[in-house]
Amino acid sequence: MTRQHQIGVICGRLWTICFQHRNGTGLGICTPERMLGICRGRRKFLAASLTVLFVPAITWIYLFAGSFEDGKPVSLSPLESQPHSPRYTASSQRDRESLEVRMREVEEENRALRKQLSLAQSRGPSHHRGNHSKTYSMEEGTGDSESLRAGIVAGNSSECGQQPAVEKCETIHVAIVCAGYNASRDVVTLVKSVLFHRRNPLHFHLIADAIAKQILATLFQTWMVPAVRIDFYDADELKSEVSWIPNKHYSGIYGLMKLVLTKTLPSNLERVIVLDTDITFATDIAELWAVFHKFKGQQVLGLVENQSDWYLGNLWKNHRPWPALGRGYNTGVILLLLDKLRKMKWEQMWRLTAERELMSMLSTSLADQDIFNAVIKQNPFLVYQLPCFWNVQLSDHTRSEQCYRDVSDLKVIHWNSPKKLRVKNKHVEFFRNLYLTFLEYDGNLLRRELFGCPSEADINSENLQKQLSELDEDDLCYEFRRERFTVHRTHLYFLHYEYEPASDNTDVTLVAQLSMDRLQMLEAICKHWEGPISLALYLSDAEAQQFLRYAQGSEVLMSRHNVGYHIVYKEGQFYPVNLLRNVAMKHISTPYMFLSDIDFLPMYGLYEYLRKSVIQLDLANTKKALIVPAFETLRYRLSFPKSKAELLSMLDMGTLFTFRYHVWTKGHAPTNFAKWRTATTPYRVEWEADFEPYVVVRKDCPEYDRRFVGFGWNKVAHIMELDAQEYEFTVLPNAYMIHMPHAPSFDITKFRSNKQYRICLKTLKEEFQQDMSRHYGFAALKYLTAENNS
Repeated sequence: MTRQHQIGVICGRLWTICFQHRNGTGLGICTPERMLGICRGRRKFLAASLTVLFVPAITWIYLFAGSFEDGKPVSLSPLESQPHSPRYTASSQRDRESLEVRMREVEEENRALRKQLSLAQSRGPSHHRGNHSKTYSMEEGTGDSESLRAGIVAGNSSECGQQPAVEKCETIHVAIVCAGYNASRDVVTLVKSVLFHRRNPLHFHLIADAIAKQILATLFQTWMVPAVRIDFYDADELKSEVSWIPNKHYSGIYGLMKLVLTKTLPSNLERVIVLDTDITFATDIAELWAVFHKFKGQQVLGLVENQSDWYLGNLWKNHRPWPALGRGYNTGVILLLLDKLRKMKWEQMWRLTAERELMSMLSTSLADQDIFNAVIKQNPFLVYQLPCFWNVQLSDHTRSEQCYRDVSDLKVIHWNSPKKLRVKNKHVEFFRNLYLTFLEYDGNLLRRELFGCPSEADINSENLQKQLSELDEDDLCYEFRRERFTVHRTHLYFLHYEYEPASDNTDVTLVAQLSMDRLQMLEAICKHWEGPISLALYLSDAEAQQFLRYAQGSEVLMSRHNVGYHIVYKEGQFYPVNLLRNVAMKHISTPYMFLSDIDFLPMYGLYEYLRKSVIQLDLANTKKALIVPAFETLRYRLSFPKSKAELLSMLDMGTLFTFRYHVWTKGHAPTNFAKWRTATTPYRVEWEADFEPYVVVRKDCPEYDRRFVGFGWNKVAHIMELDAQEYEFTVLPNAYMIHMPHAPSFDITKFRSNKQYRICLKTLKEEFQQDMSRHYGFAALKYLTAENNS
């Protein structure tokens, strides 16, 4: 009975696996195609097919015939045995235990069979493009080129099991070389794609120049992604290590810095994944990290074969590439075993190779990639060849299509052509959409915790949580108060920025903030103001890309390199107007700034006029706020006045008005427009309640108070603080600015229609005044008195 039961279990398991395949859940060993993957050959295939088809049938006939003793059926299930029957003996108990052991053995055999079948299934038949062309197998991944061929032929049976899993909370180290404004944007998209799929803590090692460090340090500090650590390494200090190598590649000197990572990265760091900035991940980076476990012997570099014919030297007449092993390897994705590389004296190895080859090649064409390949040509044992789906290269005329058969096959996409998204590729539209998905993906959604993995203590995050916990969520003004502590992800210098300081130290930067609905004002402001500009833009990730396309399509904006565009990403329900102003103020490069709004056009020549006024009124040594009188028009088409006389004429005709004369007279009344009409020299005015002029101040003036969001009191509070700090308000007699008409903002609409909004604003005003009294003492009492009398 025991023997019959064992055979029944084995055959039952075999048919179960077949049944699972037909239902889409198994590996499918019962089909001839799958048997072909195991048996390899027509004879073996025939024998396997007969075995699968006839053995179960014969077995069940045997079982059926042998399941009767003395004409009575024999129970195959212990559950059907009768405990009080004479047949239920100690011997039956032992048979049952033996059966359980055998069942476990069968389970193990089935698991091993599944692994072998999985390998056979994934390999499939090879398709060659000629006698010497190499197949891009989906499971390709071996050591040197000899073992590569052996692995394809032999099925690499020693590695048929799944690769070792990465520990749940194991930190994955990623190194990226990044320099400049454009590369900093590319890094963000790369990081988004990695964060989207990741399940492990990440440690980014960024080799960055001063520009990229400033941008990315601020970005990651304000992004506040849990279980992500960032370390920076000064790329400018590494220039001397590679500057002796002539390089024709568009990446410049920074394209050679991956060669010195063994010296640059911490000595206790054993392994790292190195990525180009034009990479997009389509899977969890932990899968790539796990490949390190497959390295054997002296393998220290994990690389994907180059998918173009570059290193074959047949692209054009007299094409002379650097030496490479076959097609060579692409260095957009590299797995580095740093500890072994150091022991092998990698620094000496690549330097000697580069010096030798440069004697004949004179310069590199593909930066570090040429030198890596020259080293591998001499030392093929160093490289572990990664499956090509780990670096699907989308330059023109590549064989990247052989790296994938389905969307699920894609792992890493590499835009390694200077054309980037405009590259020619059969499936470029699909790849482009995948890239754009991460480009426009809301980065705030990536601030998710890794459950079960403790994050390093972050003082900023802890302080933020403490401040938020002190707020009363039942307070009707809770959302207003909470906004004050919201950390908005910030990307500084979104576009290229250049500024040459003025020799006389009198330069002035125009400071403003805007959202997407005011984008049309940028070109006009640039035409009116030739000096430096610092703008904070409140945008979503998708809107930031719309802005980028708008700016790149504008001749006016692209001709101006002294405009700093700082993206503050949307979060929450309020427009953080004063945070935006503070961001724009903080990142100016001049000693003085003109605090304006995006809806105003400055008079022609105001930039030069303000620089002269700074000297005339000794702004460097006195606490002054120079007032630029504000006017407005209700006409969308305005012939802008070119002089004060022309403005006064338009004022008299009713084409222009003093700003907010009809709805908020108190805001600018202290400017004394009647006196300004005839003034020829600067004159001083006193602070009054609700005064909110536009002023020129030194860059060290106090910031705007962040508690005021949306509409109301955001500038009033700032001017009040300037007065409390004893700034002298001086009106400039020959300066002016004009407010252009626009649709009402969402925030002013809420202010007018929402009673609770107005109540909360009033509460915030009172609290601000109390804070002023505590901070400035007796001198600040006048603000309470003035408010009560107004």
